[in-house]
Amino acid sequence: MIPSTSSSDRITAPTIVSVELQKSSAAPPDQERDSLSTEKAEQLRSALASQPEVRPEVVARGLALAADPDYPPTSVIRSVASQILAAPDLSEDAS
Repeated sequence: MIPSTSSSDRITAPTIVSVELQKSSAAPPDQERDSLSTEKAEQLRSALASQPEVRPEVVARGLALAADPDYPPTSVIRSVASQILAAPDLSEDAS
């Protein structure tokens, strides 16, 4: 119990305020989640090494899109432009 205080110009008696503390229901963090396993690192390295540095089909698609005067569609350009205009200017000081 915590007695509340009031200003000295009042005549009323202090009121008792009840404070109840509740224990957190959050479970403690799982120790296994904080570990790092590097067992698969070598498999990942070999899988990455087996991939070609340049994928010709992706390069060909990029060249085709770059040559297309209608890419990206006007609707996409307008959508991106409106999102940029609607975004707050983070360079301005908010204070």
